[in-house]
Amino acid sequence: MSQPKSSTSINQLLDIMEKLRNPDGGCPWDLEQNFETIAPHTIEEAYEVAEAIARNDMAELKDELGDLMFQVVFYAQMAKEAGDFDFNDVIEAISEKMIRRHPHVFGTADIATAEAQTTAWEETKAQERAEKTKDSDKAPSALDGVAETLPALTRAVKLQKRAARVGFDWPSITPVFDKIEEELGELRAEIDENGSKDRIAEEYGDLLFVLANLGRHLELDPETVLRAANRKFVRRFQIVEQRLENKGKSLDQCSLEEMDDVWNEIRIEDKINQ
Repeated sequence: MSQPKSSTSINQLLDIMEKLRNPDGGCPWDLEQNFETIAPHTIEEAYEVAEAIARNDMAELKDELGDLMFQVVFYAQMAKEAGDFDFNDVIEAISEKMIRRHPHVFGTADIATAEAQTTAWEETKAQERAEKTKDSDKAPSALDGVAETLPALTRAVKLQKRAARVGFDWPSITPVFDKIEEELGELRAEIDENGSKDRIAEEYGDLLFVLANLGRHLELDPETVLRAANRKFVRRFQIVEQRLENKGKSLDQCSLEEMDDVWNEIRIEDKINQ
């Protein structure tokens, strides 16, 4: 009896990875890699998955998910070679974790809403973090476990959420706006007073941090919102280029006022079409 297709496909991918890393006839590039050199590729692949989702391109998403899965297989093969763990260990660990974190599905706990599940999930994660650090000399913190390698805006929101869970949060959105005005004023003051680059950078960072907090209070993800704004800018700018080209002009032949006039035309058109 043949194996289920999914099992056969996974085993085939594992065999491919093992062959690529085989010193006898494997790929020279794959053989040279280690965890540190592969990590940037993993981050890139994750962003490409997100991009395919943003474009609602299912064919591309299928390919990008495969690329991301290959990263996991790559790490598992290197760990297997080092005698640390293998792919099956990875699957076993995540399966055990998902069962543990969903007691309402796999156990007898009663969790009726997504909000309650989020609370229970975070409580379970907090217990897991405490267990991991119980033998450490470092005092546990509510902010433990928020990876420093996350995109800065994403990490800011995660840090703010952690702090909010222990009561360190504004009760409404109004104080957030007040803080934005305060931080913007401090940034302007540093610029007006010819402050050092470091001081200006610090104040600018504080402003970005509180803007991320505003997004959290609005239940908006800053990274997602900024990516959408980037896409909008690219689309509008390319239309500016095209319209000026239709007039026989290039950007370097136009004044800022000319480019701005076309830009404002596009903004008005967008508002009309919304």
